[in-house]
Amino acid sequence: MRIPNSGTGLSNYAVYSMTPGLPAASSGSRGIWQGLRSAAVKKYSRHSSHGSIPDDKVNILKRGFGAETINQKWYTDITCIYVQKEGWTYLESVMDLCSRKITGYAYGTSMTAELAVKAAGNACLNIRDTKGIILHSDPGSQYTSQAFGDCLARKEILHSFSRKGNPYDNACMESFHSVLKREEIYLHTYQGFKGSRQSNF
Repeated sequence: MRIPNSGTGLSNYAVYSMTPGLPAASSGSRGIWQGLRSAAVKKYSRHSSHGSIPDDKVNILKRGFGAETINQKWYTDITCIYVQKEGWTYLESVMDLCSRKITGYAYGTSMTAELAVKAAGNACLNIRDTKGIILHSDPGSQYTSQAFGDCLARKEILHSFSRKGNPYDNACMESFHSVLKREEIYLHTYQGFKGSRQSNF
């Protein structure tokens, strides 16, 4: 997927290969050349996390967003996309903090631990050795779940947690999702989940 660089200063977010091994789309991305148009967007109220943060989970990253090499530090977060038929759908993304590229994602109709597990698994597909990679997330219930913890443990990935009330910790992922929505998703009306998936991913 190609996100046009609109001069917002987010040059690091210009190009994303959403699926490892697949080429990015052509530079003529749809919405950016269609001129200005209003986009009425249904607001989403994100539910607070009901998961407890395990005592052994700490903020390993500590806002150290820089990385010397790829596959050293990753960040994962979820965002929502509204479609006419199903209502809210959910995109889980994993970003490499060195390349600032999306290395894995999962898209579904429910915000579940399984979606987070699938995105993390996809990020690991082309990685020979995942031992020691730091994966940072917020304390959402899908990330504090047993399924997600087991997934990272099997791959020997270190899980780093933000604490509640620290929105700056996920600024890099919020920036990517914001550009994706503003320059692509908000310019279209999706009839259903399948149409949104085919159009965006």
